[in-house]
Amino acid sequence: MDMDRFWQLIDSARSTAAAAGEPFDEALVRLLTERPRQEILEYAERFDELHDALYRRDVWAAAYLIGGGCSDDSFIDFRAGVIAQGRDWYDRVAAAPDSLAGHPTVVAAARDGNDGALFDEDVNYVAAQAFERLTGDRNSFYTAWAAHRPAGAEAQVGPDMGEDFAFDDDTEMQRRLPRLAGLYLGPDGAWGRPG
Repeated sequence: MDMDRFWQLIDSARSTAAAAGEPFDEALVRLLTERPRQEILEYAERFDELHDALYRRDVWAAAYLIGGGCSDDSFIDFRAGVIAQGRDWYDRVAAAPDSLAGHPTVVAAARDGNDGALFDEDVNYVAAQAFERLTGDRNSFYTAWAAHRPAGAEAQVGPDMGEDFAFDDDTEMQRRLPRLAGLYLGPDGAWGRPG
């Protein structure tokens, strides 16, 4: 599965979910169960590539502002949520995480004090859930995934996350992510919603 096909699946799931009023991950699981098992594994491979590419400090800082903090596990969920937004938003975030200040969900979340915008844990498990529905076996995906992945694929050197900086330094956050900081940090630089 190439990246274009991957993003077509994401877009189809987003459209289906919106039309049916159901969660995005559920729509995507249903679409994947209609595909051959090999394609589900290829979907998981593309998902991991995109997910790993967002493992950067500037993206984590954006998640930290949006979530009012962001643990390692929460950052996994945030990156999955960015992928769920589709190719256009993914590309924007990959190029400039501060662009999330223009995302309608993020803007509404900042206004309403919702710290869960774009954090979507269930998207991380879509491939495994699709396999389970096809086979009835909860572990079938992990067995197939182990056979699909080339030997040593998991033993890679850690990615370059970019320059380290303190997420709880409001001045630094305002410098690096001025638009998001404007949404999430008060006018005096103190943490909290403006207003």
